[in-house]
Amino acid sequence: MESKNPVFKRQPHGQQAWGGPTPTPEQLQGMYDTPSYAPPAQRAMTIDDVVVRGFITLGTLVVSAAAAWALNLGWGAAMVGVLVGLVLALVISFKQSTNPVLILGYAVAYGVAVGVISHMMESIYPGIVIQAVLGTAMAFGGMLTVYSLRIVRVTPKFTKFVVAAALGLMAALLVNWVAGFFVEGGLGLREAGPIGYLVSIAAILIGCFFLLLDFDQVEQGVRMGAPAKYSWLMAFGLTMTLVWIYLEILRLLSYFSSSD
Repeated sequence: MESKNPVFKRQPHGQQAWGGPTPTPEQLQGMYDTPSYAPPAQRAMTIDDVVVRGFITLGTLVVSAAAAWALNLGWGAAMVGVLVGLVLALVISFKQSTNPVLILGYAVAYGVAVGVISHMMESIYPGIVIQAVLGTAMAFGGMLTVYSLRIVRVTPKFTKFVVAAALGLMAALLVNWVAGFFVEGGLGLREAGPIGYLVSIAAILIGCFFLLLDFDQVEQGVRMGAPAKYSWLMAFGLTMTLVWIYLEILRLLSYFSSSD
């Protein structure tokens, strides 16, 4: 009786075999040589990857800032740098882009702005830049210690609080900026005085909290085996947060320097 199975069929002399042509010796050898596992398509991200990309991104920003300082560029260059950097930051953030060109482009653009602002502040308040740099380094080291010792745990609730606080601060600063067109100094949120001090301190604290979020994102990415290219995105986040903290510390120090 002929088998009803279209694949499995009976051969002459009572032999049974699966349908299809018999493999050639070369095909059998190829099957034997094929590895029994598929190697990973991409290498997983490591802490070292983030550190290296972080140094490259931050180093690019520092070099760009030093060039803007040495060339004594004016406010026009700083405004262009801020606008270009802001556009690139929005593109990178919303698209979660890992393109090194975009990320280093952001570093160059914001580096120009940071260099111009730092140079002008230093010319008014000598020594303020090195103080702001040291303050930023201390904030980074302190938050890294806090995160490593799990003094503050990054939970979904903590993340929502930090993001909400940042959005609230941005909204308040936007209102203050608009009010500045009608009243000198706006609402006083960016002027030397008790309100200005509190706003700058709050901005620095929010920046420090964002460092905790950045550290947690790096740790989660390494644990989950994210592709190595995502180390560029992690480096971008850390660099952006450090720039935020530096500029806010610079502003806070200028308040006390002007009062002196």
